[in-house]
Amino acid sequence: MSVTNTTHYSISDQEFSQFRELLYTESGINLSEHKKTLLVSRLTKRLRKLELKSFSEYYNYVVNGVNGGEEFVRMLDLLSTNKTDFFREPKHFDFLADHIMPELSSTKKIRIWSSACSSGEEPYSIAITLCEAMGSEKWDCKILASDLSTRVLAHAANGIYDKARVAGLDATRLHRYFLKGKKGDKVKAKKEISEMIIFKRINLMNDDYPIKTPLDLIFCRNVMIYFDKQTQERLVNNFYRYLKPNGYLFIGHSESLQWLETPFIPIAPTIYQKKEDDVH
Repeated sequence: MSVTNTTHYSISDQEFSQFRELLYTESGINLSEHKKTLLVSRLTKRLRKLELKSFSEYYNYVVNGVNGGEEFVRMLDLLSTNKTDFFREPKHFDFLADHIMPELSSTKKIRIWSSACSSGEEPYSIAITLCEAMGSEKWDCKILASDLSTRVLAHAANGIYDKARVAGLDATRLHRYFLKGKKGDKVKAKKEISEMIIFKRINLMNDDYPIKTPLDLIFCRNVMIYFDKQTQERLVNNFYRYLKPNGYLFIGHSESLQWLETPFIPIAPTIYQKKEDDVH
């Protein structure tokens, strides 16, 4: 007979410091002091499920356990919001269609990285934008969609969404780019857009990324808000190396490169460019 674990968990300052350091080192997330309550509330259910007695035990489980790597990602999932929508911050998609695509019309080739794709709404929105901008023309389009979380990547790769998730899409887009489920409560991305996207787990804190082809555009939106200035600067300058001359970086509406030492040139709010004459 199983007994329900009703242990009441609290976290000491020392334990919280251990989790803060681990999160910062492995994922760049800078967990502030006032997030202690959030960490306890979001991880308590997990500790109960694993029948652990304290946050120290859970820390050791994450760091030294057989499934340590998997458990770290599970912990990140629990601590992250992963809030996203289709065509979130629509001006970015307008800029892609109205400015970037015409700039590349001579080669009809584009390479884009959605670097924190979460459950996939961003890369599918990019793919729809490319389809609409191409019209009847044939382009070579590839989108790399990455995240640290294997759970959200699996969901994104499936391309299946509750109808409520696509409620913001107009009827024309919904009909053209998604299939309706038999019960009518879910939709699935059609091959026309899903075949453009490759999903891969990438940790943005790594110095080198598994990307061989220079990119025209990197989306990194609403990620840097979790990082301190030093980590932001390192990340942005790393992105710079992977962009083609005149390539672009899109960041979130609540983010800015204004206080960072970086060679990017601001083009529009939250849109930056690697100018060709910056490259030596």
